[in-house]
Amino acid sequence: METLLAIKFATSLMRAVLLGMLANVLLFTVACAQTAEPVMVAIAYPATSEESIPRASLRAILGMRLQKWPADTPVKVFVLKDDSPEHATFSKTVLQVFPHQLRMAWDRQVFSGQGQYPEQLGSTQEMLSRIASTPGAIGYVKASEVNQNVRVLRIR
Repeated sequence: METLLAIKFATSLMRAVLLGMLANVLLFTVACAQTAEPVMVAIAYPATSEESIPRASLRAILGMRLQKWPADTPVKVFVLKDDSPEHATFSKTVLQVFPHQLRMAWDRQVFSGQGQYPEQLGSTQEMLSRIASTPGAIGYVKASEVNQNVRVLRIR
């Protein structure tokens, strides 16, 4: 009889532990879904002839290795500050490189005398304003912050 009670107790305890683990997994999943990174998009000067851009070309432009658009217009690159969450998200999700890799590419260009740093901006509003008013400009913002004054580039 005591053995049967011990088995029932152990079974109940195992069920409680499993339910607790399941609850933790569900809470973790909900927390992760709520902290999902925002969708980032590449934006350009509104009169830019390009509507889409290959990811490799976008990497080359943001890495300061490609300095002209296909129509031979000089590219002007704008980025948010290195410590901005949007900069990290754009680098990782869109360019598929880590922010420090982008910084190293810029440093190589500058220190070798072959290029310069992109212009760093302090806010999304400043990014939208500068892209809208600078021919050849390219940058990035959250998709939810895009306005009609810039062109969103589809990445292929």
